Amino acid sequence: MARLTMDSATSWRDGTTWQVRMPEDISQMLGAAPFKPGQDISVLPGASTPRAKLNPSAVPALARPHTGFRHEAFLYRDDEEFLSATVSFIRDAVALGQPVMVALVKPRIQLLRTVLGQHAGDVDFVDMGQLGANPARIIPAWLDFLQRNPDRPVRGIGEPVWPGRRPEEVVECQLHEALLNVAIDPDIPLWLRCPYDVSALPAPIALAALDSHPTVMEVGGHRGSTSYGGLHTVDSIFRAELPPEPSDATMVRFGRSDLDLVRAQVSRSAWDAGLDGDRCRSLTSAIIEIASNSIRHGGGQGELRTWTRADALVCQISDRGQLEDPLAGRRPPATCEQEERGLWLVNKVSDLVQLRSTTQGSVARVFTWL
Repeated sequence: MARLTMDSATSWRDGTTWQVRMPEDISQMLGAAPFKPGQDISVLPGASTPRAKLNPSAVPALARPHTGFRHEAFLYRDDEEFLSATVSFIRDAVALGQPVMVALVKPRIQLLRTVLGQHAGDVDFVDMGQLGANPARIIPAWLDFLQRNPDRPVRGIGEPVWPGRRPEEVVECQLHEALLNVAIDPDIPLWLRCPYDVSALPAPIALAALDSHPTVMEVGGHRGSTSYGGLHTVDSIFRAELPPEPSDATMVRFGRSDLDLVRAQVSRSAWDAGLDGDRCRSLTSAIIEIASNSIRHGGGQGELRTWTRADALVCQISDRGQLEDPLAGRRPPATCEQEERGLWLVNKVSDLVQLRSTTQGSVARVFTWL
């Protein structure tokens, strides 16, 4: 397994410096010189040589259906490459009678619809900009798709990371991609292709996709990812500490009889940040749900911290409890367990939620975009 290192990169949204995970041996796997943070990843092996014009309709349908879960990262550099590996993938599914769901941002959906023509009606298109705004909502959508098409091979295309995503969103997308390998049983016949625009994304983000996908696809073929980490990739994110809260964050300690204090502080922070009544109530309900879980499972007490930055109001609940299931809140609760239902509801109403659990305790950080 590749040794993982931490490299800094710069957000293309606002210039913020943040941390991403990048395997050391990716460049060796791709057969290129070592990549550096900020390097143009569009310079991939063969990029300097002329590429043959691609004809998506010329790719023949596959001869037989897949029988298990296939999770692959598709690295593309332009619309031509994007269409070469998505149009044929969809047409193969239609030819084999396989249901196919495509979750992309609207411009990509429109591009595919135009090229697919009459076949577009055979595709279940989902706006990833809405579904994946909080990446924790994506796995439930795939599970629902599988439930609606039981006992048959199905295909999917999902692009959770696109240029302009906030650093926290990108990290949660990386966790989402790693958790797919846990959430989907290996025997479930879902073939999921995840495109990454390597010409527009910072190099470390595109390269980190290889940690969470067993297979890598580029124009010309597939290969195994030598940096695929399985459960190690999940743990390296879910069991890591979040960046520290600012020193001027407001802190409230609470116990079993102090939920009114939590409610008052969150409401006050929401109003001060300019949230309207509906968003204020939704956020307050979400934080109360998390605080209640802390009281039940975190030793009867916890801490609330709130702070405001230029683009978000952030509310954080921390406690001394341990959260064992990294999929908590990312799949429909199958039992009457209050914690499962609570985190599920929190993800449904929140802009972004970061859950982490270490030996020191658990943290839930909730972002409300301003």
